[in-house]
Amino acid sequence: MGKRATQRHRLGTSDVEVTRLGLGTAPLGGLFTSVADETATAVVKAALDAGLNYLDTAPLYGHGTAERRVGAALSGTGRSEYVLSTKVGRLIVPAEGADGGEGGPNANGYADAPPSEAAFDYSRDGILRSVTESLERLGLDRVDILYIHDPDDHEEEALTVAYPAVRELRDQGVVRAIGVGMNQSRIPTRFVRETDVDAVLLAGRYTLLEQPGAEDLLPACLERDTSIVIGGVYNSGLLADPRPGATYNYAEAPAHLIARAQELAAICERHGVPLKAAAIQFPLWHPAVATVLTGARSVAELEENLQMMEYDVPDALWDDLADAGVKRYGA
Repeated sequence: MGKRATQRHRLGTSDVEVTRLGLGTAPLGGLFTSVADETATAVVKAALDAGLNYLDTAPLYGHGTAERRVGAALSGTGRSEYVLSTKVGRLIVPAEGADGGEGGPNANGYADAPPSEAAFDYSRDGILRSVTESLERLGLDRVDILYIHDPDDHEEEALTVAYPAVRELRDQGVVRAIGVGMNQSRIPTRFVRETDVDAVLLAGRYTLLEQPGAEDLLPACLERDTSIVIGGVYNSGLLADPRPGATYNYAEAPAHLIARAQELAAICERHGVPLKAAAIQFPLWHPAVATVLTGARSVAELEENLQMMEYDVPDALWDDLADAGVKRYGA
């Protein structure tokens, strides 16, 4: 469906090519709200049927639930038909008596998480164990891309211990590309400048709402021929529906950000363009951005994301957004 969503771009200097729109699977792990197994299967299959080839998951998402659901949905699909990424840095540890339900102390907001904890572990043994356990949950013998996940409080260990481990897996051909995935740009910029990662998954920091990644990470990626995978284009929901009570960074959005999102929505409305369409397409202006990941907890949400990706956004809107302080590449 549509040309923009299914265009393919290479990740860095690797041989991995991903479609411009990919499927993020945190919602399929029950983020905030429970999702049925059959719904998860339908979403994955609909993404593939629409021509998308890139799916991203992680042990954190539902504490293994998303990986199991993605693996089940991909069963019977030719391995060359999709590109799959997962992450390392957290091990899922069973926790007796832990409440895996929504709001439970160890669920990290995932309604479908089993009684368990997600324990940070960036050691070499932890990295290798994480990959092995992910492959077991997925029912696969390999993934294509491996990201070091959220090492905010483990910066040096991630650089000096975790990175050599994932690089070795790439050298051995166990994975085809490696990177780091975070909700900030400073540490990923270090990875780009000090290591040989193929890609950075940057969530929420290069969106229509805010562009701090444009100051450090994106220029570094251009210099080093490293690709950016953009997540969180709706800033956890704020750009999907900018109203009081909307979420930002997985928590209730502060008033000043709600006001800013409403300002952007009003500019889009003047041009007859949905805010979601501008939000999902905005990162693609930057030449370092290879793909945009959006989550979907239903086929209807996936179809809406596809429609927003293909929506005709006039140049005049981009110009007005730039005038309003949106730091668009080339503007």
